[in-house]
Amino acid sequence: MATTVKTQTRDIAQQSNLTKLRGEGFVPAVVYGYKTDTSSIAVSEKDLLKTLREVGRNGVMKLDVDGKNVNVVLSDYQMDVLKGNFVHADFLAINMSDELEVSVTVVPTGEAVGVSEGGVLNQSNREVTIKVKPSAIPESIEVDVSELVIGDTLTVGDIREKSEFQILNEDDFALVSVTAPRSDEELETTADEPAVAKDEEAEQKNTDEATKPKE
Repeated sequence: MATTVKTQTRDIAQQSNLTKLRGEGFVPAVVYGYKTDTSSIAVSEKDLLKTLREVGRNGVMKLDVDGKNVNVVLSDYQMDVLKGNFVHADFLAINMSDELEVSVTVVPTGEAVGVSEGGVLNQSNREVTIKVKPSAIPESIEVDVSELVIGDTLTVGDIREKSEFQILNEDDFALVSVTAPRSDEELETTADEPAVAKDEEAEQKNTDEATKPKE
């Protein structure tokens, strides 16, 4: 088990406190869940990052909340994409005997037959949701794609019986596929599309930023 991460309570009444906390190297956070009153806290970003490196994104860590050690997982978080640091974190207090529903990364392994024939490997979904006890949460799930030929799609139904974890997604939930390479004609037709897509993406980003609620 990783080193216990100490926390401090924080005053949620003043917005200026958040800026001050972040400037001092703390991450504003909330802890809630099993036998724990919902509390607004702050944790050292340095200690949080160190612990996450030890236990992994889905791993169990301990928080010292008012002198009480609480088993938690990092259930959600927000990052500053420009600075690369935490903006906010949510910790879910858990019962180590109960199963959790968590999202884990899907990692393709092997070289698909279809790729060696000139096809393109596409990962439709990068995560699946599993139900597992906290002590057994994996950092990722590997899926073998070596037998995929051009036109094949690997779904949850294809790996469910082979997996040691209970996967909650539907059988038709696509994971990885191999598609035929684009023809020269298709590439010429779509040559000007990225600029249009980029403009639409920028417009959507501006809209999202304008409507994003302030903390």
